[in-house]
Amino acid sequence: MREDEASSGPRVLIYSHDTFGLGHLRRSRAIANAIVSGDGWARAVIVSGSPVIDHFAFAPGVRTVRLPPVVKFLDGGYGSRDAAVPLDRTVALRTDIIARTCAAFAPDMIVVDKEPAGFHGELLSTLAWAAERGIRLVLGLRDVLDEADRLVPEWERKGAVETMARFYDEIWVYGLSRIHEPLAALPMDPETAARIAERLTFTGYLRRDLPERRPGREEPAMAKGPFILVTAGGGGDGAALIDWVLAAYEADPGIPLPALVAFGPFLDDAARAGFDARIRALAGRVSAITFDSEIEFLMSKAAGVVAMGGYNTFCEILSFDRRAILVPRTEPRREQAIRALAAESLGLVRVLMEEDGREPERMAAALRALPEQTEPSRVLVPGLLGGLEAVARRVRALAGSGLGDQRVRACS
Repeated sequence: MREDEASSGPRVLIYSHDTFGLGHLRRSRAIANAIVSGDGWARAVIVSGSPVIDHFAFAPGVRTVRLPPVVKFLDGGYGSRDAAVPLDRTVALRTDIIARTCAAFAPDMIVVDKEPAGFHGELLSTLAWAAERGIRLVLGLRDVLDEADRLVPEWERKGAVETMARFYDEIWVYGLSRIHEPLAALPMDPETAARIAERLTFTGYLRRDLPERRPGREEPAMAKGPFILVTAGGGGDGAALIDWVLAAYEADPGIPLPALVAFGPFLDDAARAGFDARIRALAGRVSAITFDSEIEFLMSKAAGVVAMGGYNTFCEILSFDRRAILVPRTEPRREQAIRALAAESLGLVRVLMEEDGREPERMAAALRALPEQTEPSRVLVPGLLGGLEAVARRVRALAGSGLGDQRVRACS
């Protein structure tokens, strides 16, 4: 451990495989920032495969380690981002970086995001190493994983339930059971199910605050007045959403509020070029940006939001109390649809399912009605946004005792 990293507070390593999009990285950032903000002596390291991790700012006390990135193909398979490098070589390199980072940082706790064994099992050796040394192991899950018919065979193939039961001291679900129970459909024998239930905590959703404003930050002129924010998250699978919104503005010149579209950094270049041409033809009623790593500022100003319904965007909609239309994707997972429809049933958002028809008039009618929707705060859901506070409490409880002795074991 480097001398300048010495600290009397808990040391938490957060692993995020990040094969696609921005969701895992942004969730890990929120958790890490909350941990160090709640305890000035705490330190956190995020180990991530996100190729855009350098675009984000982190709280003092949070460091990042970048893993060689991988990409996900349309058929569900994976490859190295550098196509000349075999995937197994990339996984071996990632495994080595994770192990060396753990040994150097000497964490009191490791929080793993979503994948119990890591990407292609790259975390298994580190989990065994940590368990031998008494390092606390936590699996963090978003509120929804997928429908049972997709989730069960995937987790069985990966041996995820066995890994979860063998290694993890606690399992945190960043949501509420009344919206979804992500592990309920998994087949488990009674003994394993009982062990998992004892370790399971529903934290509530992860509240988001405005970040510290980056020096020299500039915003589009449209953000100075009332506008609708259209965000496709990372953008890699957001083209259909953007197309539908643009079609609505093309079909209905009377939509009262203009739209600001955030394409996302992973939107296909050809798709973006086509959208840019259509936006120019809309003569100021729609404008676009590529990406905003501080999109919370735009979210907080918007009169309403149109989004796909990924976990982080949903947390921001709740946190900034924005009226929202969600258009969830259903491939390759139905995660967004499950979340969105459950939230709509509680009165928190409005949902448009593409399978019910993509007529421009449907979207235009929803955009017209958006300013009159009920804000999420008008719906009383106990514990809805208590996730970060719950995480900070569990970190103090799990990693707050015997830190010095544990670090000696970790470094031995």
